[in-house]
Amino acid sequence: MTYSAIFIITLALGIIVGGVLVLKKSAKKFNLTEEQLAKIKARNKTIDKKEEEDK
Repeated sequence: MTYSAIFIITLALGIIVGGVLVLKKSAKKFNLTEEQLAKIKARNKTIDKKEEEDK
């Protein structure tokens, strides 16, 4: 392999690994209040009921 091919492969791998690390670092957990959690659970229940009715 030539040096340019090795350089291009190394550069591509570096970009991929860097992108994954940036995504990992920027991922945040949601800090939801109890009220927000209750609303989400209620909405999920209504969606599940509608899906069962459609079957």
